Amino acid sequence: MKEREVEEMRKLLKKEMKAAGRAELGRDLWPSMLERLSQGASRVPWWDWALLAGATLSLWFFPAILPALLYHL
Repeated sequence: MKEREVEEMRKLLKKEMKAAGRAELGRDLWPSMLERLSQGASRVPWWDWALLAGATLSLWFFPAILPALLYHL
């Protein structure tokens, strides 16, 4: 890179680093987190149960696929 390009890059980096250093949250997030936690457990969709049942039946009828499944984890 040429000296001029390096200097331009340095100026851009300094400008962005100053902008990133001033970043602050607009509000406190803790009260909303407490509200979400007090709502209780979330519902599990029916298709998650269907996938779990399908995986269980697959392993029951075809136990030889277990090493392949563990490989992909």
